[in-house]
Order: sequence, then C-alpha cells, then structure tokens
Amino acid sequence: MTLDLGRLRVEILGMSGLSAGDVDQWQAIQASNPSFQSPLLGVEFARAVAAERDDVYVAVYRRAGVAVGFLAHHRRPGGFGRPIGSPFSDYHALLSVADLGVSGPEAIRMAGLKAFRHNGLIDPYGLFAGMAKGQHTYLIELPDTPEVFLETVRASSPKKFKNYRRLQNRMAEEGALRMGPDRSQAAYEQIMGWKSGQFTRTGVQDVLKPDWARRLMQSLFETNEGRMRGLLLTLYAGDVLVGGHFGVMAAGVFHPWIAATNPELAGLSPGQAFLDQAIRAMPVLGIRVYDLGPGHDHYKKPFASTEREVGVGLTVVTGAVGTLPRFREGVWSLGGLDRVGAVSRIRRRLDHIAAVDPSPAGRARGLLEAARSIRKRLTSVEAKA
Repeated sequence: MTLDLGRLRVEILGMSGLSAGDVDQWQAIQASNPSFQSPLLGVEFARAVAAERDDVYVAVYRRAGVAVGFLAHHRRPGGFGRPIGSPFSDYHALLSVADLGVSGPEAIRMAGLKAFRHNGLIDPYGLFAGMAKGQHTYLIELPDTPEVFLETVRASSPKKFKNYRRLQNRMAEEGALRMGPDRSQAAYEQIMGWKSGQFTRTGVQDVLKPDWARRLMQSLFETNEGRMRGLLLTLYAGDVLVGGHFGVMAAGVFHPWIAATNPELAGLSPGQAFLDQAIRAMPVLGIRVYDLGPGHDHYKKPFASTEREVGVGLTVVTGAVGTLPRFREGVWSLGGLDRVGAVSRIRRRLDHIAAVDPSPAGRARGLLEAARSIRKRLTSVEAKA
C-alpha cells in the first residue's frame, strides 16, 4: 500500500518488501543517533520477529525517493498498532531523521493506523510531544575499568554490597565462579524453564508460552553471527548452574529479556552475584552497554550507571477513525480510574495478555490464567489474615 500525502510518500510493506537501499538507510538512521542504539530497533530484530508472525509491517516514509523514517509494527485488527516484537519490545521508536516534517501522531495516521500502543517509546526528536513518561529503564556503561565501576557502586550502599559479597563467597564454596557466553542447548532450556517457573510462582503471564515466542527465542539463540546475534550468558559455581541472562546483542549493546537463577540458591542472592560477574566480564565479551531494561528496580537500580525514562501510553489519531480507541481509553480514565492502583494493574494485565498472544485462544487462555492468579493471591491473603 502506498500513500502520497505531499510532504512525504508512505509505503506500508512487509519486511520482505524492503529494498537493499531501504535496509542501508534504516541502519544509517539508527547509527545517526545514540538514542537509537538498542538492538531492538534494528532491522535484524524486525526480520526475526517477522519470520514468526504474519502481522509484521513497516511504514516507510520517503521524501524525494529517499527513506527518511521507519515504523516497524504489528498491525492488529481495527487499525490498532503495537511495537514490533511485543511483549519483548522494551524499546520501540519511529526511527527517523531529525527533520521528518510531521508529528508522531500524524505519522501514525499516515501509516493507516487508528491508534498505537506505546510501552517503551524512544523519541529523541520530540515527535510525540506530551507522551507520558514514567517507566524507568536501567543501563550499565563502564566509564573506567569494571573494578573501578564496582567500587563506586559499592560505595553508594556499603552494607548492602558487603552482604552481597559475603553471600557470593558462600556460593563460591560450590566451586570457582565462571561467567561467559554459553551455546549449550541444555543450559538455554534450563534458564527458560526456570523463568517459566518464576512466572507460574508469581502469577505473571508466561510470555514464553506462545508458540511464536518460543520459536523466536530459539531462533535468536541459534543466531551467532551477523550484525545482531542471540547471546546467553551463564554463571556457574563449579559445575552448578547459578543463573543466566538471554537476549540479543548488536554493536556492543546487549539487551537481555530473560533473567533467571537457580531456585535452590535463592538464599544466596544469585541475581546480584550474576550482575557482579557480568560487569567484570563486559570488556572481554565486547559489551559496551549492558541494557537491563525496565522493571525490578530493587535489583537493577543499584548496579545501573544510567537511568532513563521512556514513553508509555496510547497515540490516537485525530478524526472519526480514532473515535473508538479514544472512547475506550476515555472509559479507563473516567473519574481518574486509570490512576487507581488495582484498576490500573488490571488494565495493564489485559493489555499484556493481548500483546503476548494475539490469537483468540491465546487471549482466552491468558484471561483464565489471570483469573487463577487473582484467586491464588486472594487465597494467600485470606490465609495470612
């Protein structure tokens, strides 16, 4: 589909429809701004997702025949757009030159979408002015050696890190600690299994359950060359697997989604031991930026050198075509309900269910699991009362 709207000519393409020139321009735009450095914004990640889902499109914005912007997205029924790779899209962006010439909402409209859900918007040029921020993400960048960085981190919370060191020494009694990249399928499956078990225990929807998600993760794990590759880092104490991080890496930026540790070692703070050892290994591994992403502030924040806010919310286009999404959003906001804790959590949960598995069966399964989780939590609260 091609739209010619004067200032820009917009094409809606499948990933296979991009020309070699388009790919080169995508990569050039991404490299032009440090804010776009995440591998999740790369054409390789979009291609990997497109190989597993049939609802992946990219709006290509052209001026005088040259691509000046790209919006990779999932195109859902009713003209609703989601970031590419949802729910693994901790970051997404309208990847563009600085002078695109239109606002973000206008670009969404030009792409033929009625609304677009943002859950980690990177917007260095302010195209989505007024988009709410509040979701914090955490990154580790070493200004000096790992040892100097870790000493600085320890100085900020000496008692806490003294305890971490004590527990790490106890862990090392199992055997010498060793951290590194791991191509073992058995280790990969163990980390994924631990993560799914964590989802079950905590009542959180298992994002690894849908077939497309499992295929995507496996495909990325098997990708060990090219501009973007899958990377599994594991920590062992002797022969005992302590934990691992799995994600993607490109241009020295590592973004893990899956962080899981051995539940039998839970009393030894294995997550903190993992990050300590991972930071020490960053130069050897060629990791320039260790992007921990959003959430779990208590675990990530103490180790982060950089903290940033990303955009969250819903862009609804102006005009009649945006009326229904705007009405739905307004219902949640009526009387301030979107700011009420319980209601807000339910709203996020429903949106998360829709992103994890867009099929009708998947959504029904997600709702059933959510109901079971709520029942389980209520039972637990009653038992403690």
